[in-house]
Amino acid sequence: MDRYEGFHEFVHARQQSLMRTAYLLTGDPHLAEDLLQTVFTRVASHWAKLAKGGNPEAYARKALVNQTISWRRRKRAELPGAELPEPATPGQPHDEATVRRLALRDALAKLTPKQRAVIVLRFYEDRSERETARLMGVSIGTVKSQTSYALAKLRGLTPEEVYR
Repeated sequence: MDRYEGFHEFVHARQQSLMRTAYLLTGDPHLAEDLLQTVFTRVASHWAKLAKGGNPEAYARKALVNQTISWRRRKRAELPGAELPEPATPGQPHDEATVRRLALRDALAKLTPKQRAVIVLRFYEDRSERETARLMGVSIGTVKSQTSYALAKLRGLTPEEVYR
């Protein structure tokens, strides 16, 4: 009798489900693949015992969790797949720009409507204080104070990188 009898069938039947779990644990598809391969190696080494009376899927799921915890305890540089290649094009990568834009959008959503209007008119549309006051139907002093309050709130809500 082959000591790995049934292992191939187990992998074929449970691979997708276990891969989803690995992805949810790591948040990275490549790291999830590495994690699952590591766990399948462990399952294979205990396959004879698991096939007789154990629960191979429960063992695999617990191994996924334990291995993830073990990897996170290590230094980040030691994690498989932790080193990312440098962007091919000079300048800011698109994903970083997108993250900054989304952070700013979320921060703007937390401003009062008047503060948001002042920020959009003054900085996005590049309008003067006088034009902004006219468009909003308020005094120039209100524009100045609302701009000050809004910028202070934005600085408190978002990382410094958003403003670079």
